[in-house]
Amino acid sequence: MSATEKYEERRREQVGTARSIMNYVMGIVFCALGAFFIYIYATRTPVMGRPSTALDLLLGVLIIGYGIWRIYRGYKKNYYKE
Repeated sequence: MSATEKYEERRREQVGTARSIMNYVMGIVFCALGAFFIYIYATRTPVMGRPSTALDLLLGVLIIGYGIWRIYRGYKKNYYKE
């Protein structure tokens, strides 16, 4: 393996690790945001003068689903097509 190939492989690993960490963090943020929307719906807390509706629940569930997908994507680390 040449020096260039070693460099490219190391760089690919570093980028993959950085993307994985970003996916974990963003997944946690999205799950927390979704939980916040569900909390608003469950407690019937008005936000900015708007009463909570079933849309808050739906949005919370969708956002949590997206957060879980981001965490899974960070776990799989399948960023490059070989």
